[in-house]
Amino acid sequence: MIRVGVVGASGWADSSHLPALTALEEFEVTGVATTNQTSADRVAAAHGIRHAFADTGELIAHPEVDLVVVSVKASGHAAVIKAALAAGKHVVSEWPLGVDADEAGELTEAATAADVVHAVVLQGHHSPSARFAADLLADGRIGTLESVALVAEGAPWGGGRIWPNLVFGLDPSEGTNILTIMAGHFLAALERVAGPLTEVSARLPRTHDRVLVAGTQQTVPNATPSHVLLHGRLTSGATASVTVHGGNGPARYGFRLELVGSDATLTATPAQPGTFIHWGDWDIRIGDEALTMPVTYRTVPDSVQAGPPANIAALYQEVARAIAEARQPHPSFETALRHHRLLAAIEQSAADGIVRYIS
Repeated sequence: MIRVGVVGASGWADSSHLPALTALEEFEVTGVATTNQTSADRVAAAHGIRHAFADTGELIAHPEVDLVVVSVKASGHAAVIKAALAAGKHVVSEWPLGVDADEAGELTEAATAADVVHAVVLQGHHSPSARFAADLLADGRIGTLESVALVAEGAPWGGGRIWPNLVFGLDPSEGTNILTIMAGHFLAALERVAGPLTEVSARLPRTHDRVLVAGTQQTVPNATPSHVLLHGRLTSGATASVTVHGGNGPARYGFRLELVGSDATLTATPAQPGTFIHWGDWDIRIGDEALTMPVTYRTVPDSVQAGPPANIAALYQEVARAIAEARQPHPSFETALRHHRLLAAIEQSAADGIVRYIS
């Protein structure tokens, strides 16, 4: 049994990580930490967890915690991760790993030196639909892959107004915006299906220099992109075109992914309209034929609710196997670092108009 402490348990983790972890027999959530004791007690009581902390250091040091889940703002990841590594604890960090590629590199180096298991929550890697689509390509169902096109909604980022709890992300130093969060996850899912990008040419237009705070008359400055536009090439030689357009939401269609092969085209759209590509199941077609994904692609218990908890639970299954086998899981911090470098290449290309190559 792997004993887990969750830092930042009252937000995203409350509706995703905790339902996933409590449904898996390999794990026991023994502690949660939030910014105040009242919210920590509430989360602990709701999920039947023994220990609740307002002090992250106390959770990390607790003898009943083997693995620390980091689910705070990206700008707070480094401090929590470094403390967990210093305590010799395994770490699962939400994406993005750090605020930029430099910080991600430092954290990856520290995790390697600590000799613990480390993983990042790019859950699109464990999407049953993404894995199924990747196998269809590998089996030659559309012939040789020639081009990939992804159009996806990036709301609630990039629009002319923003929810009060997301205003912090309008500052690029926070590492939380339409490029890092939305395009970051979307590109990870795309690469899981079609393979890595090796070069990119990108644009990051900013439509709104000031953004209205929803529910108020206040506007605040915005220094982050409104949209993400890129062309690139994959390791296979196929071309890629990606558009992530910002907006105010709610999401309407979610995404449309087209994989054009020499013999046929595979199309994927969300089974539940408006769902992000890394969250839920896909409707997959080759030409006019609708395909049914074999049940073997779904590895998590039926009790895990559809949506984000399901793919996050599949990631945790991989983490459990990695701990048992004394290896690193996928995606690890190394995976995250490579992905941060991809986003940095996109930013650099958008800034200078030069094609950038990803190592």
